[in-house]
Amino acid sequence: MSPLKARLPRPSAPASAPVNVALRKELDLYACIRPCKSYKGVRSRYENIDLVIVRENTEDLYAGVEYDLGTPEAQKIIEMAGGKIRSDSAISIKPFSITGVRRIIKMAFDYAIENKRKKITAVCKANIMKYTDGLFYRIAREVAAAYGAKFAPGTPAAEKPDPTLAEYAGKGAGIEYDEWLVDAMCMQLVQKPENYDVLVMPNLYGDILYDLGAGLVGGLGVAPGANIGDGCALFEGHPRLRAQVQGPEQGQPHRPHPLRPSHAPIPQGDGSRRQTRKGRLGSHRRGQRCHLRHETRPQRPPPPVGTSQMADAIIAKINAA
Repeated sequence: MSPLKARLPRPSAPASAPVNVALRKELDLYACIRPCKSYKGVRSRYENIDLVIVRENTEDLYAGVEYDLGTPEAQKIIEMAGGKIRSDSAISIKPFSITGVRRIIKMAFDYAIENKRKKITAVCKANIMKYTDGLFYRIAREVAAAYGAKFAPGTPAAEKPDPTLAEYAGKGAGIEYDEWLVDAMCMQLVQKPENYDVLVMPNLYGDILYDLGAGLVGGLGVAPGANIGDGCALFEGHPRLRAQVQGPEQGQPHRPHPLRPSHAPIPQGDGSRRQTRKGRLGSHRRGQRCHLRHETRPQRPPPPVGTSQMADAIIAKINAA
């Protein structure tokens, strides 16, 4: 199942989880895959950028485990901390699990193999958060070793390959694995983005670095994303872009946001993934080509169609395929 979703309003109640977060958890859409790729005609300070950010989508500080100031739960955690947390604090919990980390690193390796990518970089802050982010790195190294990846010079080796992934031994032999702390990674992307390929990271860091990656290639409108699970995928435009558009039929229907973002794995009914490898806007179906064009000259009038007409045309193409 691969639904398309329009923008959903954020709940006004402080205790209510955002709808997008609830959908990801309910459908177990554990991977957010966002290509950040340079397109000809899109103004940017950089050229020839081709990054992919693979973000864990269900854990970390976005898991929604929070306790407000003065609640019994917050007070209990403050007492357990033994003086490390001030008494007038609200609390957010940052859970990482072996299961959650293993499957997002595995997703990054499967993606890299199917799309002939050469490098995977795990991004964390394990020098400070030694148990949560430290777990992320430890499991990432074990998965990398299980796939037979080459560890970059200076990258700590795994104590052992992940024993649950023995069937994937050697499949990542052509991929280099390395690690960067998240703050240093931000500087690296600004200074030398051409040195990086697939970046895999926990939820919060992925949310931040995705915007940075989008800025490298021209903005959020040219950096599509997909929420992927083992049996379902959910696609949508970026919420901050859509929030700026007021009134019906006023959105830019030909904005370069493919229905299924280039390079995103699409789950099939049996849980397997079919890969789309197109690095350009458009789709190929049974030998026919359908392009969604993006006008880069703002002085020209917009095309004589609105967003609903554009959506109808796309759906008709899908149904006819």
